[in-house]
Amino acid sequence: MSDVNELVQRYLAAWNETDAAARQAVLAEVFGEDAVYTDPLISVRGRDGLDAAIAGVQAQFGGLVFSLGGAVDAHHDVARFTWHLGPAGGEPIVIGFDVVVIGDDGRISQVLGFLDRVPAGV
Repeated sequence: MSDVNELVQRYLAAWNETDAAARQAVLAEVFGEDAVYTDPLISVRGRDGLDAAIAGVQAQFGGLVFSLGGAVDAHHDVARFTWHLGPAGGEPIVIGFDVVVIGDDGRISQVLGFLDRVPAGV
């Protein structure tokens, strides 16, 4: 995947995909096999770990969707972007900021996630 914007959109699509088999296919497309994902709440390695984390988030925030919160800023093999989680077309409930490292194969090898706005009790 050569275009960083497209890669980030596919990354968010993985977080929105509720069908497990389809989500695993997107994860294989977007993430290297040993990719590492770290945010304040979880740290996982590999696509299976990320798949389980996404399923957990979907269970907690059912019906909400991830969307890009602004432009993707990228240079070399690194990109950063803000994302929103909320009702489709509505005000976001959660806002986060991710930094992704892109491997030599064009897939994400690492995600460093930050949570900027989280509802109380999460």
